[in-house]
Amino acid sequence: MKVVILAGGRGSRLAEETSVRPKPLVEIGEKPIIWHIMSIYAHFGFKDFIVCAGYKGYQIKEYFANLVLHHSDVTVDLGRNLIHYHQSDKLDWRVSVIDTGLDTMTGGRLKRAKPYLTPGEPFCMTYGDGVADVDVAREAAFHRAHGLKATMCTVAPPGRFGTVNIEGERVSAFVEKPTADTQRINGGFFVLQPEVLDLIEGDGTVWESGPLKRLVAEGQLASFRHDGFWRPMDTLRERIHLNEMWNASAAPWKVWT
Repeated sequence: MKVVILAGGRGSRLAEETSVRPKPLVEIGEKPIIWHIMSIYAHFGFKDFIVCAGYKGYQIKEYFANLVLHHSDVTVDLGRNLIHYHQSDKLDWRVSVIDTGLDTMTGGRLKRAKPYLTPGEPFCMTYGDGVADVDVAREAAFHRAHGLKATMCTVAPPGRFGTVNIEGERVSAFVEKPTADTQRINGGFFVLQPEVLDLIEGDGTVWESGPLKRLVAEGQLASFRHDGFWRPMDTLRERIHLNEMWNASAAPWKVWT
């Protein structure tokens, strides 16, 4: 099953980083977040990726074209015109980086991936800016079992503000980071049948509005509930927090070894 990663947006809310590189290349630890996302999928056996690039997409192409160089120590033998790689990551991924346009919306980017998909086969789709310890293999099995057109991973939103419990006129408890278990949001990890692409009109289509709403109206969107770790990287604060977890060897999304 192929994995489509939407990686073409401008990342304006993380402008401190994205003014010079695309958001998927912003690092957690010493590796870009897209590497972390792909490592999650690869751990569960999904290693054929289609990266939908746009803003500064040439940097994403250069990263994967030189991935071994980026992740290895090297010895350059100038006399014999040879490069020896040491301690390199031996990855068996297949990565297609495609230019889906500078201003194309999320749905349009997804539709532009169609020529690279396996005809008639379902595929995974996610964004290039969020990590989770979601079992994508179990989600794929869940998708095949229910027979609907689309499956969306749903998560409880992480609490951004502390709240208080009040009894009468007194505060009875302080909740540092609440989560609303009864209210869930799009966690960004999808499994889709190829016919959902027919719901996308063109480059100006936003996946999260028109197509998803039509799938809901048709009763064709299933919810795969994920109660584990999930975090986006939309802001500098979130990037700092993810790096703190990684540097402390306490990154829940690191499901690989």
